[in-house]
Amino acid sequence: MTPMAHYVQKGAKHLSKRICMKPLLCAIATLFLLAGVGIYGGQAMAENAKQEQTITRAGTQTPMKGPSDSFTGNVTITPLISPKHPYAPFGGAYVTFEPGARSHWHTHPTGQHLIVTDGVGRTGTTDGKVEEFQAGDVLWCPAGIKHWHGASPTTSMTHIALTGALPDGRNVEWMEAVTDAQYSGGK
Repeated sequence: MTPMAHYVQKGAKHLSKRICMKPLLCAIATLFLLAGVGIYGGQAMAENAKQEQTITRAGTQTPMKGPSDSFTGNVTITPLISPKHPYAPFGGAYVTFEPGARSHWHTHPTGQHLIVTDGVGRTGTTDGKVEEFQAGDVLWCPAGIKHWHGASPTTSMTHIALTGALPDGRNVEWMEAVTDAQYSGGK
């Protein structure tokens, strides 16, 4: 038990003897003191876990080709971070799409952020809307929205994908390939 948690508990006993003559004040004081013990108890758990910061050096993550059952065209995925439940339930990767390359249709059970770092890209949803985005833009796709994203027809695009993961590790449901007509917005 941390020293702060000890003093909070000791203070709770002292206050309960003085305040608890009035039932409402006793209930309120108890709630506040229990909240304090919970906060400091969590701090003690973190201190006991002895977790340390880690640095993953540039160039140490192995890039992989985007699988053809999830992407059309040349796509390179470089993993950055994997989910660490329960405190950081999201993963991240650099994803580079060559011109014309794109993901298949997919959804995310907890949503996805895309931070565009280079080039020009496109994204589409099932309503047929196709939008372009470029380096510096940030996309948010809410949970369960069927969508796709990739490079423009003439320019490559790289983004950092930050994707939430469920406790069982699922973070995406892949579907059918995006047709050329869907990619071009029906043009």
